[in-house]
Amino acid sequence: MRILLVDHHADFGRAVKEALLNCGFAVDVTRTLDEASAALECANYHMVLLESVLPDGDGLDWLKQLRREGRSMPAMMMSSLNDLSRRIATFNAGADDFLPKPVSIDELIARMRAILRRSTQMTAPVVTFGNLHFDPIARQVSVGGRILRIARREVCILEHLLNRAGRTVPRTSLEDSLYAFDDEVSTNALEVGIYRLRAHLNQAGATLRIKTARGVGYTLELVGAASAA
Repeated sequence: MRILLVDHHADFGRAVKEALLNCGFAVDVTRTLDEASAALECANYHMVLLESVLPDGDGLDWLKQLRREGRSMPAMMMSSLNDLSRRIATFNAGADDFLPKPVSIDELIARMRAILRRSTQMTAPVVTFGNLHFDPIARQVSVGGRILRIARREVCILEHLLNRAGRTVPRTSLEDSLYAFDDEVSTNALEVGIYRLRAHLNQAGATLRIKTARGVGYTLELVGAASAA
């Protein structure tokens, strides 16, 4: 899952990004509304975390514009302006939640997960493919009832492949979904992630495999289906 954080406080932005990365999210941090708008043109986000007052404008007005444009991803507003009228205005602008500053990062993540669970975008809270189960909110993968310990990027690869199971996912699409704009990415990072994910699935006895479409991308398919083909 990819998250857009819009906040001009550098220390807070770094702390939130690190915490979300540890929870398995990909995170882009922008410090102005103009930067946030540009980010939305370049990537698809599952959620926006938004400071209410930015150097180049009011987050409420920006959020209202997003909703007018039909952008329906969940949004959480964070603000040190915590009076009743501001909170009401936040929800009327289209926010899904309001969190007063200073923010507890643990509470922030808990609220995010609650919002994502009830989001209409999350039609299937747990994804099942063969004997593999994936909880996109808890970022938890299990095979045959046994939880696997998989690094964040391998979980992100698996999630993207599961969303298009049975179809070839272009490598460019995988790379765009995995990495934030400022991530340092080696030329073979995706191949390494695929290799490690395959090893985890094989060792766990998963009834699915990742097939390489050379020069194109990767396909997640059931082992039985692969043999029949």
